Amino acid sequence: MKNINQQEWKELIANDANAVIIDCRSEYEWNDGVIENSTLLDIFDSHGFMNEANKMDKDKNVYVYCRSGVRSVSACQILESIGFINTFNLLGGIMSWQGKIVVP
Repeated sequence: MKNINQQEWKELIANDANAVIIDCRSEYEWNDGVIENSTLLDIFDSHGFMNEANKMDKDKNVYVYCRSGVRSVSACQILESIGFINTFNLLGGIMSWQGKIVVP
């Protein structure tokens, strides 16, 4: 896992055709707004998280965020434990995000 700031996040994703963005917050939080092109994978729903993660291409570069940057660290560690090689954690989470937010 690599911890990255917003600027690094934006630059990496803009140039990464192999990127997958995961929002590991709850569905309730998700409904308040998300970073564009993200997929909900609620870390508190451990069974659902693991099911969906195991269906994903482990060769993708996975960019993970949560509310403040704490749960996303755990999500990256879990993803790495099941075979993902490149995981990126957004420092500060969506609370610190200064980019575009969309309502799903």
